[in-house]
Amino acid sequence: QVQLVESGGGLVQAGRSLRLSCAASATDFSTYVMNWYCQAPGKQRELVAVIGGDGISAYSDAVKGRFTISRDNAKNMVYLQMNRLKPEDTAVYYCNAIQSSTGYTYWGQGTQVTVSS
Repeated sequence: QVQLVESGGGLVQAGRSLRLSCAASATDFSTYVMNWYCQAPGKQRELVAVIGGDGISAYSDAVKGRFTISRDNAKNMVYLQMNRLKPEDTAVYYCNAIQSSTGYTYWGQGTQVTVSS
């Protein structure tokens, strides 16, 4: 069982930055693909960014060029640096882990990000 704990959300003005963090309890963290999802009110949960154990990453079109996902395998941490935030980025952001060999998936409890105009 893997536990994921997000932190770093909050209320910010448009154009500012936030950094989300996710702490994972996995003993073999580098074997997990780590993802950030967001879910706005009344909308489905959407994939924002993904990073493999080797550090290769990908982003949704909505955040490409503004957000950066990174990980520290030694600390079992994954981050989402969110720059030039927009009101439409307002959502609950969830950390997600997928074990590469089994496909087992784990979710954090989410952290609220609110961007005011």
